Parts: sequence; structure tokens; C-alpha cells
Amino acid sequence: MYKKLGSHLLLLVVIVSVIVAYYSWSGVSDPMNAEVEEVRAEVLLVDNSEVRSSGLSHIGYQELEVTLLEGSFAGESVSATNSLVGQSDIENIFKPGDEIIVAVILEEGGIAHVKAVDLYRQDALLLLFGIFVLALLLYAGVVGIKALLSFMFTVLIIWEVLVQRILAGYDPLMTTTLTLVLLSAVIIFLVAGLNRRGATAFIGTICGLCVTLLVTLLFCNRVGLVGMTQPYVNALVFSGYYQLDIREIFYSAIILGASGACMDIAMDIAASMDEVKLKKPEITAWELVQSGFNVGRHVIGTMATTLLLAYSGGYLTLLMIFQVKEPSIMRMLNLKIVAAEIMRTLVGSIGLVLVAPITALVGGLIISGYFTKRVRLLSSGRQERIASESRVNHKI
Repeated sequence: MYKKLGSHLLLLVVIVSVIVAYYSWSGVSDPMNAEVEEVRAEVLLVDNSEVRSSGLSHIGYQELEVTLLEGSFAGESVSATNSLVGQSDIENIFKPGDEIIVAVILEEGGIAHVKAVDLYRQDALLLLFGIFVLALLLYAGVVGIKALLSFMFTVLIIWEVLVQRILAGYDPLMTTTLTLVLLSAVIIFLVAGLNRRGATAFIGTICGLCVTLLVTLLFCNRVGLVGMTQPYVNALVFSGYYQLDIREIFYSAIILGASGACMDIAMDIAASMDEVKLKKPEITAWELVQSGFNVGRHVIGTMATTLLLAYSGGYLTLLMIFQVKEPSIMRMLNLKIVAAEIMRTLVGSIGLVLVAPITALVGGLIISGYFTKRVRLLSSGRQERIASESRVNHKI
């Protein structure tokens, strides 16, 4: 067991090293912006005389004195500006001692201007990720390593394939569907293995995605949603991507959001049925299906609520505004952003409800060995016919 764990851990380290080397050597910076360096800096002094504040919103600019911590001019103290236009969701008010990211604009080999970008949060996020990895490895062992591999593969595929192909003008819905089929196959078979359990979970997941896609296509037009409720969609369009089909990108986001829950339920049911079969080999296919149904009912009972809580968490402040303003129920339900989130929740929930019985039925046929038995029976019957014909021919 420890040898297997060590080999998988070595594979994980190699893959992480390859990814880090790729992004380090290929150069993630845009060659068009070769005259700009983004580096860490420490804030020494702050001048807020040009800042006008109202609550949490700030307009104006901060004059900062910072020390560059890396890059071509590491160790130098320079002046920087932090522009504020009242967008508190993306802007920061810096104070002495903050570690921030600054954009150093170069001109003829020297520093022309320094602009504050954001707080440096990377170390804390990496620490949090490290805790997640450690907890996963301590509890799940080899399966935890496989889960991490699938996690990294998913991030790479979404970033390097899905996002880039949609930006390049490929059909968003088709691209997302094919990407999810690929991701489902890699994740499920990597974690579960190439066996009956993996095959059951994969087929169940694909069926759930098909149901989600069908419901999305049938109802999104009726609800009248064109996708403009998505975060940063206006910034994307006005960045020059006028040709993008925002409606289909919205549909793709719904399917992408529901795919993880569909995969989770399919794997839960397939793993449970496989465990039942392992503990009770003589169980019939129908009894195994009934066990899958029972597991599915309990899983769905919490998973649908999980989707609701996940989407509600992203719009908690909007719900608070509704409490403050007290609009009518009709107005709330028909508000574009609310209708979009209701659509996400209901479409995902329909996919979850249907993926459970489908996975249970598929598992009853695959995990019980029904197909294998049928093939053996057909094969043995064919062999008996050949032997019988051979005996008849011998007598003749």
C-alpha cells in the first residue's frame, strides 16, 4: 500500500513540476505589455488628501510611497498612485505595512510610473490550498492523490481549452458539452478506475448532462434570459469581444455549474452499489437497483438544497436588499438577476433528480454483472451448438 501511495505521490509531484515549469518558461505575461512589470511591493507611506469617502465607497486617488520587493528594481523606494472611482468590489484603500501588487511602467529602461493594483493575497491562498491538500492526502490516501490530479486537470482544461476556445469564437454550448464529457471521463475513471463502478458513474453523469442541456434549451428562451446577468459580461464585451454569443455562454454556465453535482451523485450511487455487490455477491440485479434508488433518494434530499445554498451564498447581499426595500413577490421573482439564479437552481436540481434513478438502473445492469452473464450464456450456448453439430457430423 505504501509503495502504491509513494508512486502516486511521485506522479503528483512530477505533474505539478511540469505545470509550474510550463507557466514559468512560457512566460504568462503578454508580449504586447513588455514595458510593464507586475511585482510585489510594501507600502511605506500613504497620502489620502485627494480621497473623498462616503461609507465604503471612495473617489479620488491615494499617493503611496512603496518599496519594490522584486523585479528589475527590487529594493528601490518609489511613488505610486491608487486610483479610486467608487467601485468598492474591486478597489482597495491601502495603509502603511500592506503588501501589494504594483504595475511598474517602464520607459527607456527606467521607471516612468507606478500604479497600485491590488493587495498581495497569494501566500494566504497557497497556505489554504496546502491545508486542503494535506487534509485530503491524510484522509483519502491514494484516492486523495487521484482527486488532486483530477482537480488540476480540470483547472487546466477549463483555462487552457474551454475559455480560450469560446473566446476564439467556437460554439460555447457545443464546446462546453464536449469539454464536460472529456472531464467526466478523466475524473471518474481516474478516481474510480476502469471498472464497473467507473462505467456506471460515467454513464449516469453523461445522462444527467444531457437532461440538463435539454431542460436549459427548452426553458431559457421562455424565461427570456439573454445572459447579461453574468458577472463582468459587460467588461468582456467592451474589451472587443462583440462577436460572442452571450446567451449561449449563459447556457454553458448553467450546465457547467450543474455538472459537478451530477458527477457527485452518480459517483455516490455507483460506489454504494459496488460496495453492496462486494459485500453481497449473490444479490440480484433488481435488488441492486432498489439499493441504488434508496441511496439516490437520500443523496438528492440534501444535494438540491446544497445547490440552493451555493447560489444563495453568492447573492446574500441582494437578498438583504430585498428585505430592506420590501418589493412585491412578483417583482422579485421577475427581476432578471433573480430569475437567472432560479433558473440555475431549478435546471441543476432537475438534472440531479433524474441522474440518480438513471445511474441506479445502469448500475443494476453493469455492477450486477447482468451483461457479463448474458455474454457468457450466449457464448456457452454457441459452444454447445458447435459441439452438438460436431458430434452429429462425426456420426454421419
